[in-house]
Amino acid sequence: MEHLIIPGNYSSALNLHDTQIGIKTVKDFFQSLLVRHLNLLRVSAPLFVDPASGMNDNLNGYERPVSFGILEQNDYRAEVVQSLAKWKRYALKEYEFSLGEGLYTDMNAIRRDETTDNIHSIFVDQWDWEKIIDKKDRNLETLKATVRDVYKALRKTEMYMAIQYDYIEEILPREIFFITTQELADMFPDNTPKEREYFITKAKGAVCIMQIGDKLENGEPHDGRAPDYDDWALNADILVYYPVLDIALELSSMGIRVDKEALLSQLEKAGCPERAELPFQKAILNEELPYTIGGGIGQSRICMFFLRKAHIGEVQCSIWPEEIRKEAEAHGIQLL
Repeated sequence: MEHLIIPGNYSSALNLHDTQIGIKTVKDFFQSLLVRHLNLLRVSAPLFVDPASGMNDNLNGYERPVSFGILEQNDYRAEVVQSLAKWKRYALKEYEFSLGEGLYTDMNAIRRDETTDNIHSIFVDQWDWEKIIDKKDRNLETLKATVRDVYKALRKTEMYMAIQYDYIEEILPREIFFITTQELADMFPDNTPKEREYFITKAKGAVCIMQIGDKLENGEPHDGRAPDYDDWALNADILVYYPVLDIALELSSMGIRVDKEALLSQLEKAGCPERAELPFQKAILNEELPYTIGGGIGQSRICMFFLRKAHIGEVQCSIWPEEIRKEAEAHGIQLL
């Protein structure tokens, strides 16, 4: 039970039927705001990709993607996507999007190496989005402005849900607080990265933590980040304080994508310079892809947050260890 948090006196305000209505309400409203704020068009996206393309997200580098053999192609193996971070940039070019335009899609993934708990599942569902920017806009000002647009959509969604459901109160602050990973380490030098995130998020309510992936002055990175999509100097996570579980809850990860210089530098730092020979990475080095900013927003995470649920399994269907399912049920947490 070490990965299960049981809130004191927890009781879901919605039964299973009404939870499904609530999930649709959250998704429909937030999605419409996101499209307007970021100028996005919904597109179709792959569930699996060719591993030889270099287009799958290798996350922190140790997670094993789910793969399967294709009978018609002599059992050639395809990989289920772990995210669409790289595919989206390629799609913007192929679909002939223009400067200032973007796309979004529903991304479903299986992360079989995930350690499950109240907010982590082996099933991942998120809105993946990507938008074309000018080279001169590859800077912190662009990143912060985009973070504020996404956060504005989150705040408006909470306001809307508070009107729809009497038990929901507005807890998000008016403004999001920006801080870099190094500033956070300087503020809490004796704590782990996760402890730092908790302290700052509980103090501020909503935080944008920037510059994730590179090593800090203490020689350790704040957190892992794949070296070939986000520019580590120009990325960010949005975290909010979640009182139901007394945790810092990450709702979104985003970043301005690597250019040629950032890609070569980060591949070297990550110890995988050979990835520069893969087709997607070559396209960046040959400057064949547009400059972009993009990210992912957890669908189940925001449903959990806005419906004030104690477990992500209350808003998505997945597989959980039997002892966790029994313990959750004993405390009034109904896993789908």
